[in-house]
Amino acid sequence: TVDWKTVGRRIRELRGFDTRQAEMAESLGIAQSYLSAIERGLKEPSATILFRIAKSYGKTIEWLLTGDEG
Repeated sequence: TVDWKTVGRRIRELRGFDTRQAEMAESLGIAQSYLSAIERGLKEPSATILFRIAKSYGKTIEWLLTGDEG
């Protein structure tokens, strides 16, 4: 099973300290509140959102889900 809190931490890590949630959310085409819930592990991101995040930050969906570079 997927640990969504850990996935959220990885997404937060990708966002870094220089990018606000609102900025990242806008670039992904989602609401800031939805991104916040994903980062806290309260909501599971859709495959589309995982793909957008992976593509935007040069990571794989596998890395987002497992932490493995694959």
